[in-house]
Amino acid sequence: MRRVSKITAAVTTAAALALTATACGSGSSGNSNESSSAKDGEVKVGLVYDIGGRGDQSFNDAAYRGFDKALKEFDIAGEDKEPSDGESDADKEQRLTELARQGFNPVIGVGYAYAGPIEKVAKKFPDTSFAVIDDSSRKGENIANLVFSEEQGSYLVGVAAATLTKTDRVGFLGGVNTPLIQKFEAGFEQGVKDTNKDVKVTTQYISQPPDMKGFSSPADGKKVAAGMLDQGIDVIYPAAGASGGGAFEAIAAEGKMGIGVDSDQYQQKSLEKVKDIIITSMTKNVEGAVYEFIKSVVDGKPQTGVKTHDLSDDGVGYSKSNPAFAENAELIKKLEAVKKDIIDGKIEVKSTVS
Repeated sequence: MRRVSKITAAVTTAAALALTATACGSGSSGNSNESSSAKDGEVKVGLVYDIGGRGDQSFNDAAYRGFDKALKEFDIAGEDKEPSDGESDADKEQRLTELARQGFNPVIGVGYAYAGPIEKVAKKFPDTSFAVIDDSSRKGENIANLVFSEEQGSYLVGVAAATLTKTDRVGFLGGVNTPLIQKFEAGFEQGVKDTNKDVKVTTQYISQPPDMKGFSSPADGKKVAAGMLDQGIDVIYPAAGASGGGAFEAIAAEGKMGIGVDSDQYQQKSLEKVKDIIITSMTKNVEGAVYEFIKSVVDGKPQTGVKTHDLSDDGVGYSKSNPAFAENAELIKKLEAVKKDIIDGKIEVKSTVS
């Protein structure tokens, strides 16, 4: 599936021709000696989504917002592409190659699954700037690795969960048991335990690799969350992509508390019916990272190498949109003090599960 998000009058014809060529199968293979950057310094942004695609109410949607903001602000062209179910790395390589060959520059892969494919394609198109979100293992001279300290933000919402629970039972609901999601789990559990060692943390994952459905199955999210609630858990933190929406439905049905992830999920229209139970969200500024990367290319100084976003630059944090949460002055004071201690190095947050 392909979306054309914004194309200025100056490039409409060129983009249409490129799309026509792609539809006919032209330019889908061949060597890397072809032109790999936009003509005459033109910036055209290619964005490819992670599992769940746009509309996941979380990670992918945050990337889209940064993409869309940049296109509008800089009046440039852009195209975003959806993943397909069960696709291989070869499929991702083909999608990235197609964009680079059509002159899209920069090209952004949303999610660590694009790390290997981007490393390969970036070598073939050295004049194109690439970015991969959530991976720092695959590097290149024309690759920006946009990563986040998810464990720090998760620590803060762990403090909130341990403070607000009435049953001394809280839960972490992971989408897929990967090292990335374990960072959320590790920070959350440490935040809970550092706040109140008597609070029990229960962790459950929807699926195990290579089964990635845990990020895109609201029905499974609802089922797992319901099971956790049956155990007396009254605060659940789902880090599960689109599956989180199902978890919130289960939580709302029981009148318990949920914690959002990646975006401020209290404000999302698609979650309007359940928003009151979303006490706060662990925010991850994917939107800002994508926007800043595109801006660096527009400015002629493309970001490269590892760029880590953490509490110190508001790359991660927590939201205060829910009035009931924001009005809890004592809790907010506690969270701000903890945040300062993490930034100052007084609290070291683990990024791996012990």
